[in-house]
Amino acid sequence: METPTPIRDLLFTLLLKVGVASSIAALLARWNAFRRVLFTEERDPDQKLKLMLFMTPALIVGVTLRLVGGPSYAFADLSLEGAFLMGLLGGRVVGPIGGALITIPALISREWLAMPAASTAGLLGGLIRQAIPNKEDLWNFGPFTFLNIPKATVKLLRKAALSWEMAPLTTCIGLDLGRVALVEATKPKWLFAIDAHWDWWLGLTVIATLMSVASPLKIWNNTRVEMNLERHQQLLLKARMDALSSQINPHFLFNTLNTVSALIRFDPDSARGVVLKLSNILRRLLRKHETFVPLREELQFIDDYLDIEVARFGKDNLDIVKQIDDAALEAFVPSMLLQPMVENCLKHGLAPKLGGGKIELRTTSHEGRLRIEIEDNGVGISEEKMPHVYVEGIGLSNVRERLRVLYGADFHLDIRSRPGEGTVIRIEIPELVSTIQEVR
Repeated sequence: METPTPIRDLLFTLLLKVGVASSIAALLARWNAFRRVLFTEERDPDQKLKLMLFMTPALIVGVTLRLVGGPSYAFADLSLEGAFLMGLLGGRVVGPIGGALITIPALISREWLAMPAASTAGLLGGLIRQAIPNKEDLWNFGPFTFLNIPKATVKLLRKAALSWEMAPLTTCIGLDLGRVALVEATKPKWLFAIDAHWDWWLGLTVIATLMSVASPLKIWNNTRVEMNLERHQQLLLKARMDALSSQINPHFLFNTLNTVSALIRFDPDSARGVVLKLSNILRRLLRKHETFVPLREELQFIDDYLDIEVARFGKDNLDIVKQIDDAALEAFVPSMLLQPMVENCLKHGLAPKLGGGKIELRTTSHEGRLRIEIEDNGVGISEEKMPHVYVEGIGLSNVRERLRVLYGADFHLDIRSRPGEGTVIRIEIPELVSTIQEVR
């Protein structure tokens, strides 16, 4: 072997080695395509090839840099660690092939054992992945796993059960010691290893090898946990939206069926028309659930609903006025947004008023914001009831909760009412031109 490296230089080299491994892992973790391949447990051949192609270039550069730069760049060579990682994550095919690719520059430089050693490391990593019953245990291998050795030993002696997180640990130690033994046994040197003359120096190199494998796993596992939390949050939001929608639909359907029931008694022809309108509404409700729909589609739904209510109140008792900004028709709004508010105007505003009344629906679009106003000239809401309007009204409370789930604080819902004059419900939300922000 070469002249022993002073301890200070050795420590510096080992720290740089761990730093390079962590930096490569952090850079790869920022790549969405890499994350998708990495966190797919069951991969097809194309995905395995992609995983190998993602990881090998940086490792090949590291080996080349060590060969060109000499001992000062020994920290850049992560061939053994990289091959073992590819085996752990990609399996017993990706590991050996990736290890062979990484060491092509070393083979060209006549380090004849570099390729067999790296391929063996990759194969051992793949065999560990195959043998572990729960692949989740692979992600438990971290920089300080060696602290769990006493606990794993007790578990083995008392319960005759293996702690699978120890498998990568012991294999890394064995690979590093085997590499050093091969370096000692070959003259001239057919394999590279960081020079460690004294036994305790060798212990430092083994720890650095462990850290160079464990640190990337730790970084990627943190990313995996964050992605899982985000996915669970999305599923939770979707579940809440589905729960709110399931409250709205029966509430609306119950009132509509009451209207049909009343019409059948004295006007069968009108009842038949109402049933056709109701079938359109049910077709919309039974369709695949969508969180957002174009405003144009939401207005068509409201037209069917209001036709039913006009039949209920009478054409002379219910006047509908719409002022729609054409520029806003293709904007996306939450599905079933307008119906609960229109129903609120009819039920609490106009129904108690003798002689019926008028409902005005207005939409405007300005500077990326969509404003929707629904106004009636009904009996209004008394000052005593206004503070409880969101609590007692199922429809309005659901609308507000859905807006809060979808937009956070970026929405405005305001209700203004004067007893005897009517009520205005005003909503302002971001103007979405696509469903890219839809809760999935």
